[in-house]
Amino acid sequence: MATQLVRGMGSCFKLCACSRQNRCPHPYAIRYRDATGRQREETGYSTQQSAIERLTKVYNAKSNTPRQQADLKREIGKQRFGTYASTWLTRQRHYAPGSVRSANQVLNSQVLPALESRRMNTFTSTVVEDFIMSMEERSVGLAAQQNAFDTLKKILLDAHRRGGIAEDPFDGVIPPEYIPRQITIPTLEEIHHLKAVGSDGLRVIIDLMSGCGHRNGEAYAANLNRMVADNVYRITEQIEGKTRERARLKHRKSGEFRETPMASIARESLLRYARDHGVDQNGYLLRTQRSAHWAHTTLAYQWNVAKKRAGITRKLTTYSLRHFFASNCLSKGVPITDVAEWMGHKHINLTFKIYRHLMPASIGRAARILNEGL
Repeated sequence: MATQLVRGMGSCFKLCACSRQNRCPHPYAIRYRDATGRQREETGYSTQQSAIERLTKVYNAKSNTPRQQADLKREIGKQRFGTYASTWLTRQRHYAPGSVRSANQVLNSQVLPALESRRMNTFTSTVVEDFIMSMEERSVGLAAQQNAFDTLKKILLDAHRRGGIAEDPFDGVIPPEYIPRQITIPTLEEIHHLKAVGSDGLRVIIDLMSGCGHRNGEAYAANLNRMVADNVYRITEQIEGKTRERARLKHRKSGEFRETPMASIARESLLRYARDHGVDQNGYLLRTQRSAHWAHTTLAYQWNVAKKRAGITRKLTTYSLRHFFASNCLSKGVPITDVAEWMGHKHINLTFKIYRHLMPASIGRAARILNEGL
């Protein structure tokens, strides 16, 4: 039997079949409509008063929400996930073109086939857990699972923040845990061999990535004007690897930059290339006969040719050069916080997850230092 309250407030009742519910020990339940218009039910209230207090709190929150804001919440809640995901991605103006492509790829391959038609206000932790289980049943790799989960989380939490989803749909959800395989780090001898047989342009790429921590696209934008000191290089942009267009840095807004230490060998490499091949009017170094900038295809061809000439058969990619930069810093005692900043990682957790094994003695070393201090 339900106890009716103020119109629009909801109802308070017990689910048991006891004849004298006001005296039985079973908990009270409540039923109400949230700000998105979705009916919700909660149970576990020991007294009628506590149940009514909860209903009152929900009712007051809805009553104090401006009409326009409430309408917006309902509109978001009624949208299909596919529609909301599309508008969400459009609003990510801080995303570089490559990040937009990656997000679209994850959505189209993993998320949309399972969730495209679901209304936003129906997302709960159970729905999210079912989605994770569906990926496991389809034997989706852990790396792809984590990428899909991270993208879904960004979209749903955005809708939750804007009021389209009343409760946090990730509350209590255990995410798929991807543990990166141990990275491959080139030896100094392999780097020297690659530089010896590679083109002049490839040597610039190798020196910037292994000596300054550049990403591929950031190295394509090699520029004499970015050497702001003899030992500091300012990374202000990247060259988009497919379109060959200039773009803002990953995890940075337009106009933002980061500075990295520049090994003298990298500085000499840039100056040597400028002396032998010249620079364009804006200071850029790397170009091809058909384009003003390098791209992924240019680097892939030159890298594979150099590997073959150097006799390197093990799996080494150009990104391995960034790993060399990180390992070189960490093995010399440079703080991981600085390494994360120089490499442009959004969160230090990523740096720690990838390179933690490069610091196997950190706890023991800390113990010795603490002991000396005591």
